[in-house]
Amino acid sequence: MKANAEVRLKFPSSKHLKNIYDALLPEIDKPVGGRARMTLKNHEPYLILKAEADDTVALRSTLNAFLRWINSMAKVVEILENSS
Repeated sequence: MKANAEVRLKFPSSKHLKNIYDALLPEIDKPVGGRARMTLKNHEPYLILKAEADDTVALRSTLNAFLRWINSMAKVVEILENSS
């Protein structure tokens, strides 16, 4: 069974979007597991994640990993901007 999902995340600025997009590219180019594939698009102001997996378990775990990374990066950017 194949499972797929598309997630669109809106960013407050093109700078934030580009930084997070660039940080995620290595994860897209060299995936760890073989059960899920991700694509990433910078479609300002949105970051578009597309996932395709062999099953729903692989889809869920892959999306959770990417969403956690994005959330962590967004928090770091926010902290850095507020500290300057």
